[in-house]
Amino acid sequence: MVRDDIVHSGTTPVVPDGGADQPVLRVRDLVVEFATPAGVVRAVDGMSYDVYGGETLGVVGETGSGKSVSVLAALGLLQTANLRRVSGEVMLGGVDLLTLPEVELRRRLGRDVAMIFQDAISALNPVRRVGDQIAEGLRVHDRALTAGAARERVVELLEMVGVPHPRARYDQYPHQFSGGMCQRVMIAMAIANRPKVLIADEPTTALDVSVQAQILDVLRLAREETGAGVVLITHDLGVVAETADRVAVTYGGRIVETGDVTSIFTRPRHPYTAALLRSLPRLDGTAERLLPIPGQPPDLTEMPPGCAFAPRCPTSRARSVCVQTRPELPADEAGTGASACHFPDEAAARPATETGAQPLSSEPADPVATPAGAGEAETTAEEAAEPAVPVLEVRDAVSRFPVRSGVFARATSWVHAVDGVSLRIPPGGTLGLVGESGCGKTTLARLVLRLVDAVGGQILVEGDEVGRAGRAGLRRIRRRAQMVFQDPYASLNPRLTVGDNVAEPLRLQRLPRARRREDVLELFSRVGLRPEHADRFPAEFSGGQRQRVAIARALASRPRLLILDEPVSALDVSVQAQVLNLLADLQRESGMAYLFVSHDLSVIRQVADHVAVMYLGKIVESGPVTRVYDDPRHPYTRSLLASVPIPDPVGRETRRRVPLGGDVPSPVNPPSGCRFRTRCPIAVARCAEEEPLLSPVAGGHTACHFADEGPHPLPEPSA
Repeated sequence: MVRDDIVHSGTTPVVPDGGADQPVLRVRDLVVEFATPAGVVRAVDGMSYDVYGGETLGVVGETGSGKSVSVLAALGLLQTANLRRVSGEVMLGGVDLLTLPEVELRRRLGRDVAMIFQDAISALNPVRRVGDQIAEGLRVHDRALTAGAARERVVELLEMVGVPHPRARYDQYPHQFSGGMCQRVMIAMAIANRPKVLIADEPTTALDVSVQAQILDVLRLAREETGAGVVLITHDLGVVAETADRVAVTYGGRIVETGDVTSIFTRPRHPYTAALLRSLPRLDGTAERLLPIPGQPPDLTEMPPGCAFAPRCPTSRARSVCVQTRPELPADEAGTGASACHFPDEAAARPATETGAQPLSSEPADPVATPAGAGEAETTAEEAAEPAVPVLEVRDAVSRFPVRSGVFARATSWVHAVDGVSLRIPPGGTLGLVGESGCGKTTLARLVLRLVDAVGGQILVEGDEVGRAGRAGLRRIRRRAQMVFQDPYASLNPRLTVGDNVAEPLRLQRLPRARRREDVLELFSRVGLRPEHADRFPAEFSGGQRQRVAIARALASRPRLLILDEPVSALDVSVQAQVLNLLADLQRESGMAYLFVSHDLSVIRQVADHVAVMYLGKIVESGPVTRVYDDPRHPYTRSLLASVPIPDPVGRETRRRVPLGGDVPSPVNPPSGCRFRTRCPIAVARCAEEEPLLSPVAGGHTACHFADEGPHPLPEPSA
């Protein structure tokens, strides 16, 4: 495979070692096998790719497609006992990394190759100062570097990646940094020795959109600063469209398509690539249904003789050549991309953005987020037509947590997690709750089920007040309101079969065993699981299947309200589409109301009727999804929307994306007046003196002194 044509976004490729036509990293015929009780698993099957200096290669695909394993094996970082075989070539500057002794490999990895891991907080040593951890990497590879010089270099690196007050931050510990700041530290550590290859493994997964945008900008800066070739491993196609120059799409342990980023997104030549793109919810519009990829990824212990994607492929249609002959990835002599498909032109003929869905024909009753303390006089005619008793009504809810210190652990201050929030959701409605980490979204969701106690306000589920309910009353409320958590594996008992997990609420209702089994099988049918799955354990399922099990368990008590806390944030785009379609179907069948908590604004646009934007314990803007997304009146909402990566590389060089700067202020001591003013581009003295109320504006509610003036222009990007 030769080099694809490279499209760069205003950056000239810089090759640290060698000419412009020589890759800094060359992977050839990489094979990785594991021994398992089910047989030999070939996780990587003959993967080959090149990385050039100054460019970003995006590696995408579903979980289990070989993205991360290929890189870890290439760098000798796989240490599992069941590792059976690693073969092929991994050439770095003329040296095959797979043949190096461990001591020499470690020296080269620390100097020439650097890696940014997904969970930065776990990757940092919690008992060592942040600055010392970065300085250690410098001094190990430069014995002549003094401690003072290393400290100055670390301060420069921290300042370069956007860590505020770098000299003071040098002596702090990882727990004193936010998640985004820890990721910045990891990037500073990675570029400290100016590596030739920089590998970023899901560097923005689970980060807020604002932090994600900041990290992507820092990665661009790191690439320009070092001239390194970047391998970006991710399942977020929006991130790839914004940052990558070339793309390699992986499936079943192989690369099935490569090409420049524009060609991949506008004219994919492999059905799998096109299917991934069609699964995406989009910020710029919604469809009635997403189009997930049917079926499941292949079993790597029993790979079919033909194309691994054939059982799920709309182009194959059981053609004999697809079923019997495995297509190879041809050499890309023309530099226009390559596809491991027998019918690439037929796959390319289908539009990449085709959804096949019809526009929404009708909308359910609207959920409404109202200002704290709002009177009945502000109720609109549309709201007056809603049912008298909403499924969920929150009135001025307040939740605070004590910060204890001293020998007697006395409360010296309070965390203002939720501070006077009001909202209402009618039957069949969906309210999306968005905001950065720490804004109070999850705490508010937990208040509804009294998993966290409120210190003020009222929360009513179908008219019953949660705070005053006794033990029996709370049990009845929790039958009508259920919660689906972010991590389905952690929320399921691993020692019980999934059938027993789903039957647990029924057992607490003292239903007979036969009736429980009958109800479990019916629930499995509703969420798209087979009856025989009931006797398996959670570990035997994929992430999407486990989330279906968690939803089935939540439905067991036939709730009227489903609270969904980041239910699809860690799922592949195709599995995410399956779960979102399932939730839409269940809502149409039962009329349930949803409180959907997420930091993914594209998902919220797809699923919600109304949206409420939270910041530091308060709702700052709410209204119909189309109004908030198309005409945001609060600077915070506008900044969040401007931070979302668009899955379309066309025009990205001129697209204005201004990431929201700074960190969320401490909820222990929130700013006076408007809580967003410390990060707001249009803040004035009045914003510090007077707190804006959540007031009706343009068909929604906005808490900003300047909301009636219309949207203000975003600030110019900093140089």
